[in-house]
Amino acid sequence: MKLKNISLCIAAILSTQFNTAIADPISEALIDDSKVNFQIRGRYETVDQLSDSQDLFSFRSRLTYQTGDIYNFFGLAELDDVRATNEKPWIADYSYTEINQSFLGYKVSNDTLLKYGRQRILLDNQRFVGGVGFRQNEQTYDAFSVKSQEIKNLTAFYSYVTNVNRIFSEESGKSDHRNSTNLVNVKYTPNNWANLSAYAYLIDNNDVERFSTDTYGVRLAGKGELDVLKLEYAFEYAKQKNGSNNPLSYDADYQLFESGIGYKEINLKLSYEILGSDDGSAGFITPLATLHSFQGWTDKFLFNGAGNWDKGIRDFYISMSGKFLGMQLLAVHHQFESDIDNIDMGNEWGVSLTYPFADYYSVSAKYASFSGADSGYSFSDDADKFWLTLEAKF
Repeated sequence: MKLKNISLCIAAILSTQFNTAIADPISEALIDDSKVNFQIRGRYETVDQLSDSQDLFSFRSRLTYQTGDIYNFFGLAELDDVRATNEKPWIADYSYTEINQSFLGYKVSNDTLLKYGRQRILLDNQRFVGGVGFRQNEQTYDAFSVKSQEIKNLTAFYSYVTNVNRIFSEESGKSDHRNSTNLVNVKYTPNNWANLSAYAYLIDNNDVERFSTDTYGVRLAGKGELDVLKLEYAFEYAKQKNGSNNPLSYDADYQLFESGIGYKEINLKLSYEILGSDDGSAGFITPLATLHSFQGWTDKFLFNGAGNWDKGIRDFYISMSGKFLGMQLLAVHHQFESDIDNIDMGNEWGVSLTYPFADYYSVSAKYASFSGADSGYSFSDDADKFWLTLEAKF
């Protein structure tokens, strides 16, 4: 009997110690090693076109919580809330509260990371896959992804996407696109002068069949210093054809030629981008891109999220960036024309100023003006847009 009692006591002690051993790393991961970030962004936006004007005040608050590691697992949850006054059809920001990110991560090693759940996916310069971070409602992806850097100078990324959480409101009916999409991107970066990417983006969109495309491409970009000059370049080529359930049958090309030179705080860049057309039957589209960063800030060529139309777009643009009185300055001028039929698609110039202050804050003003397009098209009307944004990150 005494032996039995002693055995029960030892079992109880071991059980307590075992539970404590489990509880300690959990509490450390959830509390001690966790990270909490808070962001706020207030914005005033105004649009003038069609002899009318619309403006909108919006305010976004974002709370991000990430646990510490427990047996190489960790979790992240990010909640967004946006309040917008007098929502307007020309301005793509809406009142909403939703989970922006929520995923479980697993660190296979220091160089390989798995994620499952709602996550941000930003590939290369976001020309084909991005997050539309300028808008208050960010584009995120319900997906499984793996990113590995096990081989020196090589980064391999793969993701299987089941849903795209787009920037639109729930009431619009365009907020979610169900997908069965595979994204592959492999980047080799031996030095700053030569960064080579090869990619395959196989989009299978179950809700918008026209967005289902197979795109294969390569991108070579680099930058460095030559004496007192800063030099940079980018060349890119991609081929796209209809994929899975797409009712069209076509082939179209994408081409980019970019060169830049800088001296002290001033940088100049010349760029020529072609989103091609298959003889007017269909154009090279980019339904997952951060479109606001390309083809001008007035967003005249969104084409319902496709980023191109059947006749294609040629965009020649020059930009200047630098620092001015403690502010970041960017000025851009675009000249657009169609890839076929020589249609003048207008021109746009834009300028932005960003001033960071007090470590956590920044204020930015941005203006863009579009004009000169041939009449009779959806993009023909002149437009002027202005944004004033205040942002804080803690």
